[in-house]
Amino acid sequence: MLKFLSRVRIEFNALDPRTASCMEFLAQCNASKAKESNPACQIQVKRRTDDHLPQITVTFVNGVEEVYDATSTPAQTIRTMILDKGQFLETEQMFREAGEAWPVFVPEEELRQHAPGTKPRKAEEKKQ
Repeated sequence: MLKFLSRVRIEFNALDPRTASCMEFLAQCNASKAKESNPACQIQVKRRTDDHLPQITVTFVNGVEEVYDATSTPAQTIRTMILDKGQFLETEQMFREAGEAWPVFVPEEELRQHAPGTKPRKAEEKKQ
């Protein structure tokens, strides 16, 4: 997950009962496998004393920053969203490195083309 990020900032009030998502996400970030994926990723923890809602702010390697409300979003959901966006970034980079246009536009007529169906072969056909 961290391989797609340049910075993670986790903010919460330790006395706030809604910090579970922040604590779980912090534990995931501190896991050795996560740290090994991107040792350069900065992980910042800000312990607050005010009524500020728990939040997680991530900065992707392309500079895009996203803020997640950790009171209503589970840590696993945040992790999944980061991985999904990271896959998108990897695909974009792959296309750009290959000299292809990004984003890819598929003409409407190609989207509407009929695709021939596939039918699994029967066991007798496979033996022949």
